[in-house]
Amino acid sequence: MPFESALYLVFAALAGLLIGSFLNVCIYRVPRDLSVVRPRSFCPECGKPVAWYDNIPLISYAVLKGRCRDCGKSIGIRYPLVELITATFFAISIAKFGWNLNGLKWCAFQAIMTVLFWVDLEERILPDEFTLGGSALGLGFAFFTKVPGDLGALLFPTLSVRGQSLFEALAAAFIFTLPLAALGMIWSKVTKREVLGWGDVKLMPCIGLFLGVEVGMQTLLLGSLLGAGIGGLYIFIMKKKAREYELPLGTFFCGAAALAPLFMKF
Repeated sequence: MPFESALYLVFAALAGLLIGSFLNVCIYRVPRDLSVVRPRSFCPECGKPVAWYDNIPLISYAVLKGRCRDCGKSIGIRYPLVELITATFFAISIAKFGWNLNGLKWCAFQAIMTVLFWVDLEERILPDEFTLGGSALGLGFAFFTKVPGDLGALLFPTLSVRGQSLFEALAAAFIFTLPLAALGMIWSKVTKREVLGWGDVKLMPCIGLFLGVEVGMQTLLLGSLLGAGIGGLYIFIMKKKAREYELPLGTFFCGAAALAPLFMKF
């Protein structure tokens, strides 16, 4: 690998570590309606501010052995995991797509999916700041970069590449969102309970606008299979009641979506 390319990957990984640290702030604060800017990082247990030298991605967690310096309470493993995963996503995405707007798009998408993955897993919500905000960002990127898929080119061969990309993005958002919303409403009426949260519905345009119809469908199918398999296994092992357990379906959709840019051919 040329030295310049290797340097780009190092920069991408370091950026991922720093942004991953910020994503941890978002994961904790956004569901609690707290500012992600002020105050500076603090221990959730004792409330003491975290010194800068205790807030270095990965390193501080290792030095502190996963415990708060002030109160000694355990720091969740999620914190270094998010930092490490984000760094890995960024490095692989830049290696695959390049140090350009397209590479930036997939890094941004994976950052959004990472936040939503963990928030839904921990709090069973998908905040509008990231579902609707992610949709707006996806639409903007669709204007400047090509959305995966050939539907726009097949239906409108005379359109510009930008027009085909926008059609692909909007078609995916429409196809994924409206049927799911309708199915959720009908099934909720039949079962007399909420089986699909509106957060899951709001997530669909975000996935569609970034991934397009074909890749988006593959992603949602994979997420559904993972949710059924892993969720069903968890319910069985923990002996929970399937009708009462709230499965974080958005977590599985987001996990599959974050992996899509790394493994699927666009």
